[in-house]
Amino acid sequence: MAILAAALQPGLARVLQHAAFGLCALTLGCATKSLPPLERPSGTPTGLTNSAAAEAGSAWATPTLSVGDAVGLTVFGRPELAVTTTVADDGSISVPLLGSVQVAGLSPVKAGQRVSTAYRQGGFLLDPQVTLSLAQSRGTQVSVLGAVKTPGRYVIEPRTTVLDALAQAGGISENGAGTVVLLRPDKTGKVMRYGIELKGLMQGRTPVPTLTLRGGDSLFVPPAEQFYIYGEVKAPNMYRLEPGMTVVHALSRGGGITPRGSSSRIEIRRRKPDGSYVTSSADLGDVLQADDVVRVKERIF
Repeated sequence: MAILAAALQPGLARVLQHAAFGLCALTLGCATKSLPPLERPSGTPTGLTNSAAAEAGSAWATPTLSVGDAVGLTVFGRPELAVTTTVADDGSISVPLLGSVQVAGLSPVKAGQRVSTAYRQGGFLLDPQVTLSLAQSRGTQVSVLGAVKTPGRYVIEPRTTVLDALAQAGGISENGAGTVVLLRPDKTGKVMRYGIELKGLMQGRTPVPTLTLRGGDSLFVPPAEQFYIYGEVKAPNMYRLEPGMTVVHALSRGGGITPRGSSSRIEIRRRKPDGSYVTSSADLGDVLQADDVVRVKERIF
């Protein structure tokens, strides 16, 4: 039996050796096989024209650190250096052994590289592996102004869209327009204006605006165009002007003509480009313009 076992040992060794090579090849093959890349949205950010989208920038921009952000810092193999801190008003964070390190305006990855360089240049660590992550974004704010229910400055999270910011402001008020203006400073500091169309959103005619906001952006909702109606109508008042609205639509919005009014005695007072006003008789099918004043007169008989 001892002689048989000794004879089998070389063959067994060769079998194990071949199995090891096969397992190694399989492992290397799995390791070197690349994963398919993540799909990212392509084309124009919805709600903007092509030129505006190019100027406004990608909605997938990497978030940067700003004042008030809470960040977590860890150093591999040195748990005593781990810390959670906040970006101070001067744009710096307090790092163990180093003191203040400027990180405002940097991405978390770039900020971690800066801390690692500071450790190495200061002679504290030879090859520090620093990881800096954004725990909570508090300093990234946008302004939402104009015809919204609660205008003001709001803190936004990464990937916050235009609709998200409008929701934080309570939504557009009844007198708000269907177009939102995005104010964004470019690289030179000049504030650029971009119109984002919201009309027809509920009917599916307009794509959902998914443009991601950045810190320092401002959203302005202008007031909607309006017209006025008075005289022999049941509900004289100022009303929102919808596209293509005619005199008969205005009469309906005003509650209809009273028994004393006449549909053939209607006037429109309209402002001309030079600032003067002109008053003319109106037919029921005439299209209204912004700031028109519709007057329904009494019937003669």
